[in-house]
Amino acid sequence: MHSNTKSNQTQAYDFKTRDIKVLKKLMPYLLKMRVRVAFATLFLIFAKLANVAVPVVLKEIVDSLDQTNVLLILPLGMLFAYGALRLASSLFNELRDAIFAKVRYHAMHLIALGVFKHLHTLDLSFHLDRRIGGITRDIDRGTQSVSTLLSIFVFNILPSFFEICLVIGILWANYDGFFAGISLLTVVFYIGLTLMITTWRMKYRYQMNDMQSEANTNAVDSLINYETVKYFNQEKFEVNRYDQTMSRWEDIATKSFTSMTALNFVQGSVIAIGVTLILVLASQGVVNQNLSLGDLIMIQALLLQLFMPLGSLGIIYRQIKHNFIDMNNMFDLLDRSSKVQDIDHAPDLKVSQAKVEFSQIAFAYPGKESILKDISFTIEPGQKVAIVGSSGAGKSTLAKLLFRFYDVDQGEICIDGQNIKLMNQYSVQSVIGVVPQDTVMFNESIYYNIAYGKKDALKEEVEEAAKLSFISDFIEKLPQGYDTLVGERGLKLSGGEKQRLAIARVLLKNPPVLIFDEATSALDSYSEKMVQKALNGLSDKHTTLVIAHRLSTIVDADQIIVLDEGVVSESGTHDELLSTNGTYAQLWRMQSKDTTTKNHEI
Repeated sequence: MHSNTKSNQTQAYDFKTRDIKVLKKLMPYLLKMRVRVAFATLFLIFAKLANVAVPVVLKEIVDSLDQTNVLLILPLGMLFAYGALRLASSLFNELRDAIFAKVRYHAMHLIALGVFKHLHTLDLSFHLDRRIGGITRDIDRGTQSVSTLLSIFVFNILPSFFEICLVIGILWANYDGFFAGISLLTVVFYIGLTLMITTWRMKYRYQMNDMQSEANTNAVDSLINYETVKYFNQEKFEVNRYDQTMSRWEDIATKSFTSMTALNFVQGSVIAIGVTLILVLASQGVVNQNLSLGDLIMIQALLLQLFMPLGSLGIIYRQIKHNFIDMNNMFDLLDRSSKVQDIDHAPDLKVSQAKVEFSQIAFAYPGKESILKDISFTIEPGQKVAIVGSSGAGKSTLAKLLFRFYDVDQGEICIDGQNIKLMNQYSVQSVIGVVPQDTVMFNESIYYNIAYGKKDALKEEVEEAAKLSFISDFIEKLPQGYDTLVGERGLKLSGGEKQRLAIARVLLKNPPVLIFDEATSALDSYSEKMVQKALNGLSDKHTTLVIAHRLSTIVDADQIIVLDEGVVSESGTHDELLSTNGTYAQLWRMQSKDTTTKNHEI
């Protein structure tokens, strides 16, 4: 029991420190709009002063009308004052909202922009470990929480606190101390019980969210894999799985709602007891002629203004906790740092010949054994060097190291004698073009995806790149031509079409160093020939590193390097490696046999 209590206290302390950390990170964004914040606060004060003055004027109106044996005169001045105060309260509230809107949305804008910019600075390993959906959800919830939290503080908490102080102050100054004392005790009990019960019932809300997320995940996963579900006749299984999750959600949601009714009853009871006691005292004062009827009306109106804002306190408190959690998740993204860091004042890479050298390279992914051990080779300017080997030998890792998605653990990678680890990342990546195995397109037009390779590319340049990559004929046959949308991740295009678009995009970038990462491994024969034709045209004028699966695509390479268990086992031209009758020759015979068998089958 003691250990649980200690754990809960530690967790509570952790939440408090995390909340303070969030507020500290939020403050700089608010301080950029300090003038608007000051004006919004000022209008808030004016609105509440006008609002609290309404019951005071109402008292004067009632007292002026509650006269005996005196000629009654319509208190037009007080009535107009009553209307003016109502209008002023509304006007200042609207001015506060209008002034503060820019603060809310500018803070959301700056924070979302900062997180988005920071995510692009993080290394590849971060993006491989995190689900994109989770990241975008954290950003979306976090930025929305900024708006919600600011709204709660400015439109709920600060006004309510200020109004409570005003009301209790008026009661204290004008009436018996019991009125102010009972009001204060009622507010304290109300807030204390609300926070206590809300904290207790928040567990149901968290469980509801978890169940709902699980149900949604299952539903989306099932519908995305609709064909697989049908192939294996698992419709009933999927429906039952969804039903079981929703049944658990139903039970927890019922408990959550029931606990809410209990909270509402407790809140209502506290207010009822407090208001009743105060009205009994006020009524007795009227009977004893210590108070006027107007005093009774004013006290009742003040109590209504005192307790009405507190009605949503439980919901507001829960929202605050949720928003702090969401904002903390978003700010955690900003705390992440890239494992690939530039040295201070790292110079830009200067390329004249584009000579690439790998010298005694060793590398291991975090938590895994070394995938590369003592790798050394050189790609002379204008040469085409191919890397081959079994799956997992480290071929694609070499390409990622050259592009500085990762930094080597040992050794050096140099371009024109400059160690890329000591150069500015952006400058290194700007001189390298990559055609990956799995080309992903933006859900935009074909023109947009090709032109992405070069800022402000001319239409003629985009069309020329398409011709050189043998994709222009295909594009021109489409009803919308270059304006055709390619779909999510380019799903409306075949593998060969996507690869040729990727080549066109790299052609526009026109970098001195090229990397082809198994660019034809998943293509049919026709698409492979078309892509290979485009690749050959592209690589003739560049220093090229080819990661190859199909050996037929690299027979013309100036040098072929065979990787085996992280080391270079063989190197040479195609003919030289065949003559040595080693690993490469064995791989060549196997692939040639497979190709011959397929041709016979066709």
